[in-house]
Amino acid sequence: MPTPLIERYGEHLSLEAGDPVVTLNEGSTPLIHSPRLSERVGAEVHLKFEGANPTGSFKDRGMTVAVSRAKGRGAEAVICASTGNTAASAAAYAARAGLRGAVIVPEGKIAVGKLAQALMHGARVIALQGNFDQALTIVRALAESHPIELVNSVNRYRIEGQKTAAYEVCDELGEAPDALAIPVGNAGNVTAYWAGFQDRGASPVLYGFQAEGAAPLVEGHPIDQPETIASAIRIGNPARWEEAMNAFTASRGRVAAVSDQQILDAYRLLASSEGLFCEPASAASVAGLLAHGLPVAEGSEPPGSVVCVLTGHGLKDPDTALGKAPPVIGCEVDLAAVEKAVFD
Repeated sequence: MPTPLIERYGEHLSLEAGDPVVTLNEGSTPLIHSPRLSERVGAEVHLKFEGANPTGSFKDRGMTVAVSRAKGRGAEAVICASTGNTAASAAAYAARAGLRGAVIVPEGKIAVGKLAQALMHGARVIALQGNFDQALTIVRALAESHPIELVNSVNRYRIEGQKTAAYEVCDELGEAPDALAIPVGNAGNVTAYWAGFQDRGASPVLYGFQAEGAAPLVEGHPIDQPETIASAIRIGNPARWEEAMNAFTASRGRVAAVSDQQILDAYRLLASSEGLFCEPASAASVAGLLAHGLPVAEGSEPPGSVVCVLTGHGLKDPDTALGKAPPVIGCEVDLAAVEKAVFD
């Protein structure tokens, strides 16, 4: 049984003495070598599959710490704005802690798997007639005026928990990779990875990738109406904008955009050739690697090792999978007909 990350890395987290450990045994996710990607990009590529966390995304790393601290300080409820994964994770950890949970999601813009999770875990789900950035503004105001804990990535304990993924990468490889490729939405995760690598005295090159229709860091200004098939990164004004850009600069890395088609191509590639079913946003890291390669600052050596972060499980968004997959083959109850269907 995996050891909860608070127990593994508690000395590096900012919890208070006496805080309860609210855990679902998150962390310890697999780091999987990808021979096909390694050959294509000319470096050793590993895939950090965060879909193996309890609610199927990397959000659980931060949520265990944030909800443990909330419970420790006597909170009775938690709230978040979400494109889906934060909602699912916050709802699960609130249920585990015996707290009430409320999540605000953009109406019609949340994948069905994530919505189902939040509802089944007992959270009050409010569908806002607006986008994620508007939802985050509202929940921040609610948290300032009511005794409720905000557990979006503006909560510093979320970043504390999420940085443990960088620890695991270093522990598994025996050292930090030369580079990290990561999807960028609200920019909390890239901020967290950089903090974790810095804790280990490492500075890998950070390559961040946004969807073309939701690429405020690439464009240099907020996007009022972000649009992309990758719903988890459909964010127009990242809460951790400044910290993320500082991390890219300090690592001598960069942030770039990929198209929805490039994301979907990488999504299918990972499932069909590596056996890893991730949600579309997760595939942005691989799409970016394939589209942009491994550019380096002048005078620097090309990275010899790269970790691509796959942030969430493909079952989070079954509608996209079924809409892009080949059709199911119908067949009558007959050996010859089945044989033909299988082998033709």
